[in-house]
Amino acid sequence: MRISALLAASLTTFGFASLAIADDSDSLVMSATVAESCTITGNTLAFGTYDTVSGAAVNNFAALSVACTSGTETAITLGEGNSAELTSAPEAPLRRMTDGTNFLSYQLYTDTNRTAVWGGTAATGKPYVAASSASSEQTVYGRIAANQDVPAGAYGDTVLATILF
Repeated sequence: MRISALLAASLTTFGFASLAIADDSDSLVMSATVAESCTITGNTLAFGTYDTVSGAAVNNFAALSVACTSGTETAITLGEGNSAELTSAPEAPLRRMTDGTNFLSYQLYTDTNRTAVWGGTAATGKPYVAASSASSEQTVYGRIAANQDVPAGAYGDTVLATILF
């Protein structure tokens, strides 16, 4: 009986010991890098009809669709356009639409009062901080200057919208 008890105790002890020898653990570390990223999509700013007889300025607006990684601080810039005046500069654009021969002056602004010209540099662009990665609309306010004497026709221009990040 004593041998049986000793044998049972030995088997139990060695059985647990062999389980303890096979046990091991370590940590699994995860990592990732989130890159700053932005996209910008332009639309058409259609001013409509400009009446040279009344000479009144024409205002309208359009939206840029912007999406950036959450927390990204950027500036949105608008170029001078394809038909800008010769004395135009990125920080002080003098924008014009053309019918191929004649020019119709206009300007783009960051504010509804149309007092802050939207330029083509980080300093003259529109600051933007992404609250989330969701797309947001940024309004571009436009104005065709008053009292321009130009022939009738279809006028147009293309401006490059850029997001700096």
